[in-house]
Amino acid sequence: MAAATRAPGFPLPLPSLAGAAFLRQPRLAAVVGALEKAGGRACVVGGSVRDALIGRPVREVDIATTLTPHDASRACLQAGLKAVPTGIEHGTVTVICDGMPFEVTTLRRDVRTDGRRAVVAFTADWAEDASRRDFTMNALYAALDGTVFDPVGGYRDLVARRVRFIGDARARIREDYLRILRLFRFHAEFGRGDPDAAGLAAAAELASGLAGLSRERVRQELMRLLDAPGAAPAVAAMERSGIFAALGLASPHVERFAVLKATGRMRAGEDAVLALAALLLAPRHGRDAEALAARLRLARDETRRLAALEGWEGVSPALGGKERAELCYRAGGGAARDRALLAWAACGAPADDAGWGALVDFTETWTSPEFPLKGRDLLRLGIARGPALGRALAALESHWIESGFAPDRQALLARARDMKGESG
Repeated sequence: MAAATRAPGFPLPLPSLAGAAFLRQPRLAAVVGALEKAGGRACVVGGSVRDALIGRPVREVDIATTLTPHDASRACLQAGLKAVPTGIEHGTVTVICDGMPFEVTTLRRDVRTDGRRAVVAFTADWAEDASRRDFTMNALYAALDGTVFDPVGGYRDLVARRVRFIGDARARIREDYLRILRLFRFHAEFGRGDPDAAGLAAAAELASGLAGLSRERVRQELMRLLDAPGAAPAVAAMERSGIFAALGLASPHVERFAVLKATGRMRAGEDAVLALAALLLAPRHGRDAEALAARLRLARDETRRLAALEGWEGVSPALGGKERAELCYRAGGGAARDRALLAWAACGAPADDAGWGALVDFTETWTSPEFPLKGRDLLRLGIARGPALGRALAALESHWIESGFAPDRQALLARARDMKGESG
C-alpha cells in the first residue's frame, strides 16, 4: 500500500498477499488508480481478502475508498470507466471496467439502524469503517501490493476459524437481524468447533428480530447456509437456539438433514432445495411444500423441484431394475435422484449404505428412452381428437413402461389398432 493509503488507525500489516492473482488484475488496478489519482485512498476489502488468505478462490472484489460516492463516480468517469449508483445512499457505486463490475464503497459509520437497514454517514477513518462490519474476518483490507491491514483482529480469528462479531455481538445484531443467520452460515463455511459463545447467546436472545426481515433476505441466507460444507452442525446449533421457531419454520428434521449431508452426494451450489426439503418437509408433504415455498418465496424453479419430491416415501433399494427404471422415467432423472437421497436420509440407514448408494448411482446414470408414439400416430389410425386420444396415448405409454420399455413403434401401433377395435 502506498504511503497515501496508510490510513491513521490501521495496525501494522500482518501477512502479505503480494503476487496474489486477484490483486494483479489490470482492471482492478485501473479502478484503484482512478480513485487514488483523484486524491482518495483505496483498498480491497472483505471476502476477497479473507478468502485469499486461506487459499479459497476469490470470486468478487469489493473496494473501500475515502472518496465520497460523488467524487468516486467522477474520478472513475474521468478515467473512462462506467460508474453506476447502485447503492448511493449507502455509499456504493458499481464501477465497470472492461465489462467487470467492482463495488466501490465509501468508508462509513452508522448513524441510525432499525434491524433491517441503516442510515450511514461517510468518514475517512478506516478503523471506524471496520467497526461497523459484521464479523472480524470480514474486516480485512488489502492494498494492491499485497499489504494486509487488520483493524479488529480478524486475521487471528480467521486462522482459528472462529466467526466472531466485531465488538458487542448484541449491538451488531440489532443493526441488522439478518446477521443471526449470517453467524450460522459463516460458521458453516469457515468455522471450526462450536460457534462463538457470545455470538450464539446474542443470536438466541435476539432471535425474535428475525420476524421483521423480508422473506427474500431470509431465503437467500438460509439457502446459502444449507449449501455450506459444515451446515449440519450449524443447523443443529440453530435449532437449539430457537432460530427456526423464530423464523416460523417449526420442527426441523435435523438428523435427516445431517444424514443427507453425510452421504457425500450433495453437489455444491446445486442441491440447496434438496437440503431444504430434508430439513423442513414432512413425509407427506403436498401442502407442506406449497406452504414452505410461499413462506420463503422460493423461485419458480425451486418450487417445482420441491414439488417434484412428492412420492419419495415409496423409494428404496428394494426396487428392482424395472421399478427403478419406471421411477426415473416417470419422475425424471433429477427428481428420481432427489427422491432417492431424501428417502435414504429419512429411513435410518447409515450414510455409507451400499444399497442406497447403488440406487442413487442408478438414478444419476440411467438414460431415459423416448416413447415411440405421438398423438398424430393415433390420429392416423382414426382415433378422434379430445379426451379419448389422451386416454389412449396414456394407456399405450403405461403398457410400454410396464413392459420394460421393450415394445417398439410397430408393436405399439398394433396394440393401438387392437384398442380401437375393442372400443368399437
